[in-house]
Amino acid sequence: MEDIELFRRLGLALAIGLLFGLERGWHTRDEAEGTRVAGLRTFGLTGLLGGICGWLVPFTGPTFLGLAFLAVTVLVAVTYWAQLGADDDLGLTTEMALVLTFALGAAALLGDMGAAAASAVVATALLSLKRVLHGWVARIRQFELAALVQLAVISVVVLPLLPDRPFGPGQTLNPHELWWAVVVVAGLSFLGYAAMRLAGAGLGAVITGLFGGLASSTSTTLALSRLVREDARLGPMLAIGVVLAGSVTFLRVLVLATIFAPGLLGPLAPPLVAMAVTGFAGAGFLALWAGQQRKSAADLDGLTNPLALGTALSFGAVLVVVLIGTHYFRLWFGEGGVYAAAALSGLTDVDALTISVARLSRTDLALPAAAVAIVLAVSVNTAVKTGIAFAVGGRAFGLRILAVHGTVLGVGAAVLWFNG
Repeated sequence: MEDIELFRRLGLALAIGLLFGLERGWHTRDEAEGTRVAGLRTFGLTGLLGGICGWLVPFTGPTFLGLAFLAVTVLVAVTYWAQLGADDDLGLTTEMALVLTFALGAAALLGDMGAAAASAVVATALLSLKRVLHGWVARIRQFELAALVQLAVISVVVLPLLPDRPFGPGQTLNPHELWWAVVVVAGLSFLGYAAMRLAGAGLGAVITGLFGGLASSTSTTLALSRLVREDARLGPMLAIGVVLAGSVTFLRVLVLATIFAPGLLGPLAPPLVAMAVTGFAGAGFLALWAGQQRKSAADLDGLTNPLALGTALSFGAVLVVVLIGTHYFRLWFGEGGVYAAAALSGLTDVDALTISVARLSRTDLALPAAAVAIVLAVSVNTAVKTGIAFAVGGRAFGLRILAVHGTVLGVGAAVLWFNG
């Protein structure tokens, strides 16, 4: 290792220690001198020690580094034991930070400097957010924790175990992708609930709608409609989230189509952009219409199931039926069934249809016909989301969505007709 590189890495090890020490020193700034476990200097020296031990590994072998790490850990443990006898302080945060400082100091010499620096910044952020994190933990209710654990199980444990290959008629059913749809619906349901708990129903609905539209506006509509079914007073605010999700979807589909077929930008942009702008305007109208009906996070006590796993599983079952139906429809009607297939695809999700039609437009399908097929798919999907709002969220909620979605569909049809 060249001298300049060595000094850079040792400097990073020292900087990591000083960063930890600055946060810990500020945290214990009111304690008397000599009573603190470690301060700015101790953390700085610990980081530098880890860097030096990492530097010596090529000369002494990895065993030396392991023994040095063990020695630091034992020293920290003894210090903690002595401090425990003095003031009964059961906190281990500073002690663990010292051990981590040594480890990151060694990593700065032996591994990727960027990863070591990023880890130090994240760890320091966690240390500085003590009150915020403890406040969140204090506010979590038992059923919310259970829902979070269930979401982790279905996404982290179950999803990777499912085969990621096609089965069934026409190889249309992929267990991994189908379960991913279940995870998306359940995750968006939890996201919507969490956003409203933290930011209130108004801002939470906006956050959920914008990010949900990037993932799946259909799933977002289903998740938000379910929340309205449990508490109808949330309807005015959550309608905004549904409309925003649909509006973002129009722009997402436009980007996706032009990535696979840049020639589609001309015929596809006018109707989709017009639909998106109309949807955003409609969301603003709904916000004004909601008036004083906003609900704070404290008003969500009536909601008891932030995950909605049953709703997500039902959505997955419907998706299976639609995928099989779409396969046979295409098989029976051949190339002439492109529009029909587009309409059927709109019943669930439009991304797969968008990519398929975009690829066809480069060889076997005229650009105007491809644009019509994609607009048809998103229009059917918009109508389906309106139906979901009525069926799951209730009549009042559905009427709010219908007022905007009906206008969006009319604008899209008009622009498509004039450009055709």
